[in-house]
Formats: sequence, structure tokens, C-alpha cells
Amino acid sequence: MTFSIVARCERSGALGVAVSTAVPAVGAMCPYVRVGVGAVSTQSWVNPYLAMNALDLIERGESAASALKMVLEADPAAGLRQVGIVDRQGRTATWTGPSCTEWAGHRTAAGVTIQGNMLTGAATLDAMLEAFISSPGESLEERLMRALEEGQAAGGDKRGRQSAALKVMRDEAYPWLDLRVDEHPEPVAELRRVFEVARHQFIPFVAGMPTRDDPGRALPAAVAEMLLKSPGQRPGAFVHNDAGEMAVLARWMGVAFAEDRIGNNLSTYRSILDEIGKLRALDLSTLHPAVIFDPARVFKERSE
Repeated sequence: MTFSIVARCERSGALGVAVSTAVPAVGAMCPYVRVGVGAVSTQSWVNPYLAMNALDLIERGESAASALKMVLEADPAAGLRQVGIVDRQGRTATWTGPSCTEWAGHRTAAGVTIQGNMLTGAATLDAMLEAFISSPGESLEERLMRALEEGQAAGGDKRGRQSAALKVMRDEAYPWLDLRVDEHPEPVAELRRVFEVARHQFIPFVAGMPTRDDPGRALPAAVAEMLLKSPGQRPGAFVHNDAGEMAVLARWMGVAFAEDRIGNNLSTYRSILDEIGKLRALDLSTLHPAVIFDPARVFKERSE
């Protein structure tokens, strides 16, 4: 019920996982990354201890393949599991249990494993692999993000969409990037939006944080200046089209709004505007006759 990619960057040694599923909070249970050790996605009736124990074994000197073999031998329900591992040397190992829900399978290439279950078909994994191997010059996080996007475009989880996550470790014990979308109708697209904000605002902050070798390092002045601004004034900020949304709301309500009420009205009605947008995208004419909803009708009746 999940599709994921686990990979190592040959240039930087960074390790990461990107994953999406039709269950909330996939980032809390499936991706595990340990700097200088390896990365794992554990899924399909997920057993988090497979990932934790595999990383322990790799840290003690086992390869990805031997660590996977050992943890599966200790799991009495191994047939239900799906696991992908890439270790610090770029060696890979993956497992799709015979009892995983169809369609289920995996793909591997140098430094990358891709796996999925309860998918619309094999095209999801093939598209992810192609996206990853065709972008060697990009950062690991960008390559993982592209792979996730192509996998979703090719079909993804056959039940639908709900959550997505992206986690990358570089040289320090804290994440270079750890992003999650936990409940959203388009989680991969939303993860891309959050990723683009993080690319401009979060990654520069992490790049200037203290390290083990330089614990007193100060944040670069330009980054500090950027972060002192409000979120909407920073590079990469996501800005709502307030004027356009206000026009939709005004037409919908049949009234005009004072400029000093725009912010308050949009914060109150934005979720309704989102739902209107979704309904406009649907063609329900064959299922239900046209219904006209006038939210101001009750006020009109009272004034007559």
C-alpha cells in the first residue's frame, strides 16, 4: 500500500528516502536514515524494527544484503513485508514478500532501490527508476522528489492518495531535510510545494548550523537576515492569490467586501473556496440534476 525510493548519492554520500501512500503519516513509520550507515524503507504491513535492526547490523559491519537476510529470518511474518535498503557504500537489497498485496514488486540499480505494493501496476516503479537514473547531476533530494512525482503520475497507490515524506541525511546526525505531508488529497504535489519553500528557507539554515567539528559555527548573516523576515517575505514563499480568491468569494456571496476585511474573510472561507474548486473540476451532470446553492438567500428572505 506504499511506493518508495531509497538511494545514496555517489557524489556527496548523502542517503535518503522518499515515500507516499494512502494512509496518514507515512513519514512517521516507513523511512529510516542513519548518517554514515544506510537508509531503509520498511512497508507493507510495516514492521519498523526491520529497519532499525538492519541499520544496527550495517553499522556493525554487515552489508545491506546480509542485514536484510538476518532481519527477515527473525520476523515470523516476513511474507507480509516489503523492505528496501541502501548502505553507506551504495550496496542495495530489497524484499517483496509473497503475501504482499498486489500489485507488488521492486526495482534496483546502482545505489538505489524502488519498491511498492498495492499499486496500480509495475509502471509506477519503472517511472520512478527512470526519473532517478536520468538526473545524476541533481541533488539527492531533487532526484528523490522527481522519482516520487513520476511514480504518482504513473499510477501510484491503487487506493488513492493521502501522505508523503522525504528524508535526507548528509554529514551530520541531524537531517539535511525531513519533510512530511500527513493528510492531503494530493500529497506528492503538496510535498513538492513544501520542498520548494524548504529549498530556499530551510536548507540554507541547516547548511549554516553547528556541526560536530565546528560546534560554535554562527549562522551566515544573509541567512539570519532572511529568517528574520516574515514567511511571506522570504525567497521561495508561497503566496496565495488573495485578489483572485476574493473575487470568487464575492461572486459566490453576491456582496463586496471592504479591503480591511479581506484577510479575515479569506482565513475564514479559504477551505470553502478549496471545496468549490474541487466541485468545479467534477462533472456530476449524469449523476445529479443541477442544484443552485445561494448562501445569502436566508438574509434576502428576512429583508423582504
